Amino acid sequence: MERAAGRAAALQRPRVILALLLLLALTSVMLLDGYLRAEVGGDERVRTGAGSGDVPDDVLEGGPILSFPGGEAQNGSAPDRTIVLTFDDGPDPTWTPQVLKVLEEHDVPGTFFLVGSMVSRYPGIVRNLVDQGNEVGIHTFTHVDLSYQSDARITREIEQTQLALAGAAGITTTLFRAPYSSETDAIDNYSWPVYQKLGEQGYTSVFVDTDSDDWKRPGVSKIIKWATPEDGEGAVVLFHDAGGDRAQTVKALGTYIERMKAKGYTFTTVSGAQQAADGRAAGTSAASGTDGADTADTADGTDDAGTGQADGERADTGAPAGAPPGGRDGQGGGAGSAGSALQAAHREATGTTLYEGKALVAAVAVAEWTVPGLATGLGVVGVAVLARFGMMLVLARRHHRKRNKRRFSWGPPVTRPVSVIVPAYNEKECIANTLGSLARSTHPIEIIVVDDGSTDGTAEIAESLGLPNVRVVRQENAGKPAALNNGVRHAGHDIVVMMDGDTVFEPDTVRHLVQPFADPEVGAVAGNAKVGNRRTVIGAWQHIEYVMGFNLDRRMYDLLRCMPTIPGAIGAFRREAVLEAGGMSEDTLAEDTDITIALHRAGWRVVYQEHARAWTEAPGSLKQLWSQRYRWSYGTMQALWKHRGSLTDKGPSGRFGRVGMPLVVLFQIVTPVFAPLIDVFTVYAMVFVDFRASLLAWLAVLAVQLVCAAYAFRLDRERYRHLLMMPLQQLAYRQMMYLVLIHSCVTALTGGRLRWQKLKRTGEVGTPAGAN
Repeated sequence: MERAAGRAAALQRPRVILALLLLLALTSVMLLDGYLRAEVGGDERVRTGAGSGDVPDDVLEGGPILSFPGGEAQNGSAPDRTIVLTFDDGPDPTWTPQVLKVLEEHDVPGTFFLVGSMVSRYPGIVRNLVDQGNEVGIHTFTHVDLSYQSDARITREIEQTQLALAGAAGITTTLFRAPYSSETDAIDNYSWPVYQKLGEQGYTSVFVDTDSDDWKRPGVSKIIKWATPEDGEGAVVLFHDAGGDRAQTVKALGTYIERMKAKGYTFTTVSGAQQAADGRAAGTSAASGTDGADTADTADGTDDAGTGQADGERADTGAPAGAPPGGRDGQGGGAGSAGSALQAAHREATGTTLYEGKALVAAVAVAEWTVPGLATGLGVVGVAVLARFGMMLVLARRHHRKRNKRRFSWGPPVTRPVSVIVPAYNEKECIANTLGSLARSTHPIEIIVVDDGSTDGTAEIAESLGLPNVRVVRQENAGKPAALNNGVRHAGHDIVVMMDGDTVFEPDTVRHLVQPFADPEVGAVAGNAKVGNRRTVIGAWQHIEYVMGFNLDRRMYDLLRCMPTIPGAIGAFRREAVLEAGGMSEDTLAEDTDITIALHRAGWRVVYQEHARAWTEAPGSLKQLWSQRYRWSYGTMQALWKHRGSLTDKGPSGRFGRVGMPLVVLFQIVTPVFAPLIDVFTVYAMVFVDFRASLLAWLAVLAVQLVCAAYAFRLDRERYRHLLMMPLQQLAYRQMMYLVLIHSCVTALTGGRLRWQKLKRTGEVGTPAGAN
């Protein structure tokens, strides 16, 4: 049997791995989503400025276009009466399309410095932007100040943005603008090495001549005024198409373009300005009435500003030799010419860069759909969980007050003898304590020990005790349901009490347990199972669970008349009801849940008797606990599936299907399955959103659970000291129970089978007083 159990456990390992991989995948999706939103300290400038003694004066005093041809720093500027419109921090789903519409209406191009995380989230906007003839540059992946970052972080920020561009528009770029940068005279000793490093890799760093300061939202007139260069000078002008409300930017942009055109200005991109300057330096004259960018004589098929290729795999798809920079209506635009000099910074993404980029965009698309969907679903689950707590408190209080009234009575006292059935398989450590506790019963009983093929002398120990009214029935090993059915057949009384071989009863337990049978509608009674070995950490966790979860639940279900389970450790049945239901079924691993639902469907009432206490030995190790709860969870699912027909049962016998079945599925399967994600989302929110608010929310939920647990302890007259373990239980034990349930769900969905597994017992649960 041990070998069979080992084989069964081995078959479950792939399903455990599958469950863990599923949780890992969802966690990874949330981490990706958080990283994309650049909320891990990425949106803050990490320095306030430094000296610039290491920066050449020519760079500090030079133009805003900084490249490193041949390894030497070289500044470039926009030609006179030429505007290079640049936009930072996009793409944004609201404002970038509006900016593009204004540019298209006025037939001018723009250069957009894009944040990689935003590119991966809104690839369609980037494709439209490039197709319209605009130019793009890198603005890092998470909008982080690179000055104090490691070389690895700098490389990662650039490469990830290139991948995002490749996946979104099939291109990479050689243009770069650092977040929080300004004019070249702001370069300092901390940022200079970054520009040098990127320059060596072929990137052109772009600064500004004129800053519109539109992010301050000062009003349309001031934005236009601050963006206008003086005395007809050319300028690289900074606007923003993301990062906040850009309504003023959009409104100002059209007016600004019209005014600058009226002053004789033309518009181009960074590459257009570079090539115009190179062409002018070569002595080429510009045609009268055309944009200065049109003075370019030739584009030699390489990046004339010396930017080079950003990546050895990327082919240069700049303007072919002899092609003029061109213009849109003579304005130096070229928005419709994707291969023009105005996009000379673009490179076609090929090979692994292209495929990795597409994979990144696809992964982000999954995250963009998954995370909000999960958040909504988990919000519903969270509300359901809190609603359950509220319902448990209200109904448990009503149940306690109703059952503990002095005038409450089930009917005439039940005093007739009953049969107590003790199924036992290798229970040598516990059987003496179990039978000894029954011998002290204040209610007349007969004790039937059904030895299920034990090999450790359990039957011999039971017989050697010499206790009165004890019969030992031997059978070949056939499992607990068969042993219980055998005991029912040998029972001499019309009420049978079923218990586990490791359980200890108090002297009054049987008397309290059988009193509800005074009501002829009652077919079964659930007792109050309590953890006897609660001195260990694992035992204390289970003690909290038994008192809070199981017993509060049973009070609630009792009042709703849809009790789903009579615990195997302590339950009483009318013998005729058990026989009428066909006995304890071997169809599921949760025979206690199976018979309880069957009794409901047969029209019997099932109730909870809080004063009938039984002390049971809970699993003492995490491995045994996992095995037990896995069997419970899987068996419950089997029983619910077996009795799915109860959903359509009519009349009083259909109450479980109408009320109990939905509640059990919702609160014992659906919400626990998704509950781990609530914890993952809590961590996600603490890291990526608002640590304080998220921590307070988690503590508030913990406080609600603590209130429920404290009330449950009060009803059961338990000592509150064990509640000190509850925070740790929430962090560790609860997660394990969730994983067990997920494991069970995966097993059920994949059609797996699970065998009954015997738990190791120590016999440490003695008298009830010692268990306290």
